[in-house]
Amino acid sequence: MLIVYFVNYFITKGQPNEWIDTIGWRYMFASNAVPAAIFGLLLFLVPETPRFLAMAGQDKKALHILTKINGSESAANILADIKASSNETVEKVLSYGWKVLIIGVLLSVFQQVVGINVVLYYAPTIFKSLGFGHDAAMSQTVIMGLVNITFTLVAIFTVDKFGRKPLLIIGSTGMAIGMFAIATLAYKDIIGISTLVFIILYTASFMMSWGPICWVLISEIFPNTIRGKAVAIAVAAQWIFNFIVSATFPVLSSVSIPFTYSLYGVMSVLSAIFVWKMVPETKGKTLENMTKLWSKK
Repeated sequence: MLIVYFVNYFITKGQPNEWIDTIGWRYMFASNAVPAAIFGLLLFLVPETPRFLAMAGQDKKALHILTKINGSESAANILADIKASSNETVEKVLSYGWKVLIIGVLLSVFQQVVGINVVLYYAPTIFKSLGFGHDAAMSQTVIMGLVNITFTLVAIFTVDKFGRKPLLIIGSTGMAIGMFAIATLAYKDIIGISTLVFIILYTASFMMSWGPICWVLISEIFPNTIRGKAVAIAVAAQWIFNFIVSATFPVLSSVSIPFTYSLYGVMSVLSAIFVWKMVPETKGKTLENMTKLWSKK
């Protein structure tokens, strides 16, 4: 994403808005063809997963890949674990009740309704609507991309130390402060460095919490026997609400920018309450532990 911000910045730097609206956006879309082509070619070098190969009876190929990744000493043990777990039965998605599925889906929903993809997708538009020139808006988008990377690394190095729930609640609090502050500044027509600071606060709070940790929780929270179907449902909900939030932002912002940002602030508060009240801590727990947890409920 940071690379994309740089690419867009250099494509549009010094160009008039008319050129960007008629021609420049085409260059932005065309630039996607380069990484897509590289990705397509590199896929020819990607092996099947060891789990798939083991389930297909191709143990030698699975062992070869595991040896390359984990070393010869661990490969045989990992293969044995894979073959043992492949015999587990697959249960109906509601075998553990509605609650676990609803929590998994709501994790995905809240990750979107706090408004993060509005900030990421419409960053230049947001900065311009707050009074910044086009070049300034694009350069500030690059700064935001650097913040994204930095605070995602914070999450990576702290998620197993502090746990999932504390980081999510801290992130929700930071996002709420950021969004309510931006809404207040927009309402009072205050434009300047303070706006950028609160946008960075909001983005940093998301990237050190809901950005990466939501995916961690979705992969950990479901019992193993329903995990495939349950994760698919949760991810589907995520993309549905990604579309809803992204599609409604232009309409909402045309009605009232302060109201729109306040709405995302409210959602941030609700996300903190949801995690506090409903989401179990998965730090240090195995998938078998989660099966026992939901079996008791």
